Amino acid sequence: MHWYEDEGFWSDFSETMFSERRREETAATVARSPLLGFPAGSRVLDLCCGPGLYLEPLVRRGYSVTGVDLSAELLKRARSVCDDTGVDVRLIQADMLTHVEPDAYDVVLNVFTSFGYFDDPQDNVQVLRNAHASLVPGGQLLIDVMGKEVLAGWIGRPQLVELDGAYVVQRDTVLDSWTRLRTDWTLVRDGVAREASLTSFLYSAAELRGLFEDAGFTGVECFGGFDAEPYDHHARRLIVRGTKPVR
Repeated sequence: MHWYEDEGFWSDFSETMFSERRREETAATVARSPLLGFPAGSRVLDLCCGPGLYLEPLVRRGYSVTGVDLSAELLKRARSVCDDTGVDVRLIQADMLTHVEPDAYDVVLNVFTSFGYFDDPQDNVQVLRNAHASLVPGGQLLIDVMGKEVLAGWIGRPQLVELDGAYVVQRDTVLDSWTRLRTDWTLVRDGVAREASLTSFLYSAAELRGLFEDAGFTGVECFGGFDAEPYDHHARRLIVRGTKPVR
């Protein structure tokens, strides 16, 4: 079983990755972001939607929203949030490696570094091709990751995240000549430690832009955050946007 298929991992560590503060920050980001400003009624796919931090804010901005995730546990949480807030969202349990809905969306989003999970590099390219096939001509794909250049500025320092009655220590290790990253998590609650490791590919702006172009996207741009700032030495994230050509 791959790490991302472990429901226990998502159950144990989702409080760290998807805290209430992060939910509030995401809602504010979606409300103001020029990169997320689409025509009213746009059909938006949140690919690897997790517990749905983007779903409600996207609906509030006037879009028709679908969330796809492999984890039944995270989709259950996403459904609960949407039901509690009264927003209408379509949710699908599916693997991003195989999920395709031809010409179904105006926008595909993949956020929170949910790209690069697969050990075979061509499988990650297939995810881009699936997104391309699922977009209408003129549709946009946006991917948000921790870019290689950003990571280089702070990696090497363990991070401590305090939770309600517990804490998590995160350690990051660069592998294979800066092509892959391993993140080791240790959750300590009630004197008991739970450990888990994630691995994923690392991409520079130029590398991810090249993959977009290989998958058929044009007009590919790189940004340093959702405020559309440039991807430079001040960047906090790497956001890449490409367009499916109009036939």
